[in-house]
Amino acid sequence: MVRRFYDLPSLTTLAVFEASARHLSFKLAASELNVTPGAISRQVKAIEEEVGVPLFARNAKGVALTPAGEELYSVLASGFSKASDVVRAIKRGDQVRNVTIACSDAFATMWLIPRMPDFWRRYPDIAVDHLISDNSKDYRRAEVELRIRYGFGAWLDETAELLFDDVIYPVCGPGFAAEHEGVTAVELGELPHLHVDWVDPDWAGWEEVLLRAGIPHALSSGRRFSKFSVAVQAAMADQGVAVGWDRLVRHLIDEGKLVRLTELVIPAPGAYYLTANNNRELSAAACVLRDWLGEMAAQERKIAPDEMAPAKRQGW
Repeated sequence: MVRRFYDLPSLTTLAVFEASARHLSFKLAASELNVTPGAISRQVKAIEEEVGVPLFARNAKGVALTPAGEELYSVLASGFSKASDVVRAIKRGDQVRNVTIACSDAFATMWLIPRMPDFWRRYPDIAVDHLISDNSKDYRRAEVELRIRYGFGAWLDETAELLFDDVIYPVCGPGFAAEHEGVTAVELGELPHLHVDWVDPDWAGWEEVLLRAGIPHALSSGRRFSKFSVAVQAAMADQGVAVGWDRLVRHLIDEGKLVRLTELVIPAPGAYYLTANNNRELSAAACVLRDWLGEMAAQERKIAPDEMAPAKRQGW
């Protein structure tokens, strides 16, 4: 039997492992690779037997990567991503440079995309692909080079560069503000709340805001939305009060579509970071986009919290 030159498992087995690790699901990996979950399970078992250690921990909820699995996945994802970049460059004759960036729906809709025309004008030869998702598991996809995350700056196998912090405060539509003119911060707990069921536990909702402000309240059912941008639309339609993230809603306040309700303002518990896989070298296009984002963030940071959104506020 001829020994493999690199002494690696077969490429088919490695591809099965990479897809399973990326999805953290044998079922989703099977769907992607167009095989049965049983075939995925057999391939994973084979590679675990070959390397001599478990790569996945099985439990009632599904699978999770072991430390060895995390290490192997990180290297494979980086290698497959580089190979994908080279193949795409060969196919297009390297006439266009591509970079994929991932971020949440709210950040894309309300901060990044409105600023992108400046990038497109300055760098017309770079094609930016946007992976927009509120599920951070999607950020692990092989094609993603840059990610904009909200949190505390520490993610496994990622380097993080602070973009800017934020403050949060109650916002509503002009009609709702007029109807509740003179309302105080202490009374916020009694108003109809617009909630966002966010997949990221670092995202602060009404319960955390009211607790941090020391405002007595009962847990409000209110109206619930799966996207922050939709909750903001509901606020503009005078359906209730939303938690406003200044960096995302300031332009709507400036345009008179939203109003700050009361003088309550608290620092957001986390911040926005630009991250990249620390096991993968950024492409030239990704470096250009990274530097441009740094420039945009520097402009954003010039607006200090006490200068934010001074438009029409209601009384304390």
